[in-house]
Amino acid sequence: MSAINPDEQAAQRLAGLAHASPGARSQHADLGDGTLVEAPGERPPLVLNDRSVHDVTEIVCGYAENPPGKWWLPAFLIAASTTGLLGLGVLYLIITGVGVWGLNNQVNWAWDITNFVFWIGIGHAGTLISAILCLLKQKWRTAVNRSAEAMTIFAVTCAGIFPAIHVGRIWFIWFVFPIPNPNYIWPNFQSPLLWDVFAVSTYATVSALFWYMGMIPDFATMRDRAILRLNASAAAGAKKKLPDLLRAYIFTLLAQGWRMSSRHWHRYEMAYLLLAGLSTPLVLSVHSIVSFDFATSVVPGWHTTIFPPYFVAGAIFGGFAMVLLLLIPVRELFRNFKDFLTLRHLENMAKILLATGMMVGFAYAMEFFIAWYGGNEYEWYVFISNRANPFEAPYWWAYWSMIFCNVVTPQVFWFKKMRTNPLVIWIVALFVTIGMWFERFVIIVTSLHRAWLPATWHMFWPTWVDIGIFVGSIGLFMTLFLLFLRFVPVFPIAEIKAVLPEADPHGHGHDDHGHSDGHASKGAH
Repeated sequence: MSAINPDEQAAQRLAGLAHASPGARSQHADLGDGTLVEAPGERPPLVLNDRSVHDVTEIVCGYAENPPGKWWLPAFLIAASTTGLLGLGVLYLIITGVGVWGLNNQVNWAWDITNFVFWIGIGHAGTLISAILCLLKQKWRTAVNRSAEAMTIFAVTCAGIFPAIHVGRIWFIWFVFPIPNPNYIWPNFQSPLLWDVFAVSTYATVSALFWYMGMIPDFATMRDRAILRLNASAAAGAKKKLPDLLRAYIFTLLAQGWRMSSRHWHRYEMAYLLLAGLSTPLVLSVHSIVSFDFATSVVPGWHTTIFPPYFVAGAIFGGFAMVLLLLIPVRELFRNFKDFLTLRHLENMAKILLATGMMVGFAYAMEFFIAWYGGNEYEWYVFISNRANPFEAPYWWAYWSMIFCNVVTPQVFWFKKMRTNPLVIWIVALFVTIGMWFERFVIIVTSLHRAWLPATWHMFWPTWVDIGIFVGSIGLFMTLFLLFLRFVPVFPIAEIKAVLPEADPHGHGHDDHGHSDGHASKGAH
C-alpha cells in the first residue's frame, strides 16, 4: 500500500503532480479546471498547473515589476478622468452650497448618505475574507484576500467623502470630533452619528494596518529582487535602472527591516492573528452602528430593530459581489491569474452570495411582517404605499429593481453549472452591486419623501452634481484599484506558497524546487 494519503494522491493528480489512470480521468471530466471535485475522499488543489514556490514568486512579482498589458493604461486614463468629475463636483458644491444637490426640506438625506452606506458596505468583504476566514483556517482565502483588503481601503476612502461634504460647510467638519474649541461646541455622544465617526475611523485604521501587515513579507521580497537586479547591473558595468532604484528605496522603507528570520515570522504570525481577532468584531459592529443612524429615529421605515443584522448581511453580500465583479475580469486579463484564482474559489464566493442573498431576502420579508404584526399604520403605509405598490408608490421601480437584483438573480447559484460559470457569476455580481445601491436608496428616500404630514411630502430627483459626484467616486475607486494591480503584489506570496503540496513537510511534492524552462512566465502580463 502506498505511504501517501489517498487525499494527497487525489490532490496531486488534480494539480498535475501525478498522472491519473484513464478511468479516473474520465470520471472527473466535468470538473472544469480540476478544482470542482466533490468526492469526500479527494481534496482539490488551491493552485493549478504544478506551480513551484519559485513559479509563485516569479508570477506574482511579475505583475508589479513587468510592464502592464495594453489594456491597463486606457483603463487607468478613463478611471482617472472620471475621478475628475468628483473633484469638480465637490469644488462646485463647496463654492455654491448643498442646494446644488436635489435635496429639499423633506428629503434632506438622499444620494449623499445613500452613497456613503453603499461604499461602507462594499468595504466589508475584505475584512470578512481576511479576518474571519483566517480565524476559521480557510485556506482558499489566499487567492482573494489581498485584493479584497485593498477594496476595503479604497471603498472606505470613497465613503468618507460623503459625510464630510454633506454638512454643507465642510470647513467645520472637525466639529464632529471632540476637540476643545473657543465656541464651546461639543459633539453629542448619545448620537449614533457620532458613533458612526468613531466606528468608521476605527474600521479604516484597523483595516489599513491589517492590509499593510499582510504585505510586509511581500514588500521584502520585492525589495530583495530589486536589490539583486541592481547588484547584477553593477557587476556587469551597466547603468542602474531607475525603476529598480525606486523599488529598492520604496520597498526597503515599506518592508521595515524584514529579513525572513524565524523571529520575524513568529512575531508576524502573532500580530496578524491578533489583528484578525480585532477585525472580526469590527465587521459586525461597523455596519450595525451605521444602521443605528436610521434605526434609532422614529421615522416610519427606519424605526426597526432588524436593521443591524440586516445591514451586516447586506454589506457582506454587496462586498463579495464587488470582489467578484472586479476579479473575474482581472482573471481573464492577467496571464496565469487562473492558476491562483480557480473555479473552486469562484464557486465558494458564489455560494456565499447565495446564502447572504437569502438572508437579505428574509430581512425584506420581515420588514413587512413587523409592520403588519406591530399594527403601526404609518409603518405599513411606508412599505406598501411608498415602496411596493406600483399603483401608489412613486419609487416602486426602485423597490422592485432591488428585489430582482438582490433576491431573484442569486437563485441561479442553486445550480452548480451556473455557480461555476465565470460569466454568469460576473453578471449576477453586477446585478447585486446595482441592487445594493438601490437598497440604500429605497431605505433612505422612500422613508423620507412621505413621512408624517401629507402637506410636506416631496419628491427627490438627483441633479447633475449628485450624479457627477457619485460617478466620480466610482472613478476614484477604480483608479486606486488599478494602481494597486500595477504596483503591489496582488496575491500574498508567502500564504500561497504555504498551500502548495511541496510546502507540506510530510508531503511528497517536488524534490527539485526549480522549474523547467518556460514553465513560469517571465512576464505576468
